[in-house]
Amino acid sequence: MANNKKKNMTMTQQEYQKLAKEQEPKRPVLRNCVRAFVVGGTICLIGECFMQMFIKWFGFTEKTAGNPTVAVLIFISVVLTSFGVYDKIAQWAGAGSGVPVTGFANSLCSAAIEHRSEGLVLGVGGNMFKLAGSVIVFGTVAAFVVGIVHLIFVGGS
Repeated sequence: MANNKKKNMTMTQQEYQKLAKEQEPKRPVLRNCVRAFVVGGTICLIGECFMQMFIKWFGFTEKTAGNPTVAVLIFISVVLTSFGVYDKIAQWAGAGSGVPVTGFANSLCSAAIEHRSEGLVLGVGGNMFKLAGSVIVFGTVAAFVVGIVHLIFVGGS
C-alpha cells in the first residue's frame, strides 16, 4: 500500500529543486581556490625559473627570453599529457592548470592523442583544432581590436 501512495504522488518543481539541492554534495570552494592558486602559481614559478635561466645562461634579454620559455612550458605540458600525468594534475588542481599556456597545450595534445586512430589529417589535425580554432580566432580578433584601439588613442608610433 505504501508503494502505491508513492507512485501516485507527484512532486512539484519547487519540491524537486529543494530535494535535489539537499542531496547535492557541498563544493569545497575555498579548497578548490587554494589548489588552483598553488598549481597555477607553481606553473608560473617554473616558467619564471626557465626565463631567468635563458637570461643568465644563454644571454637572452627579458624581452627575448619569453618565447623560448613558453616553448619549453608547452613542451613539458605535451610530454606530461602524453604520459597521462598532466590530466591527473589538472583533475586535482582544476582551473589552476587550465589557465596558463600549459593548459591550452594539454587540451590540444589530449585531442590529438584521443583521435590519432582516425589518421593524421582528419583525426589528429581536424579534432585537435576544434578547440584551438575558436581560441585562435578570438585571440586574433581581440588582438586586432586592441591594435585598432591603440592606433586610435595612442597613435601610429
